[in-house]
Amino acid sequence: MTHSTMQHIPLKSAYLCQDCNCVGNCSNQCPACASTVLLNLSGVLDREVAIEATHTLTYAYSRPVFELEAMVA
Repeated sequence: MTHSTMQHIPLKSAYLCQDCNCVGNCSNQCPACASTVLLNLSGVLDREVAIEATHTLTYAYSRPVFELEAMVA
């Protein structure tokens, strides 16, 4: 492959067509088959987003059902 045929697509704008398995940079339709069934690859492959998501998880405390029933009664 020569440098003139190589293309650079940033991960944030890379979309995988689930019909023909081509990667393009259009979020509306596949440039190869015009399908609209596209998957944004940054949501799957971006390691920085995955790391940030694990650090920002918060858990809400929920009371057991018997405590809630006692509060209502």
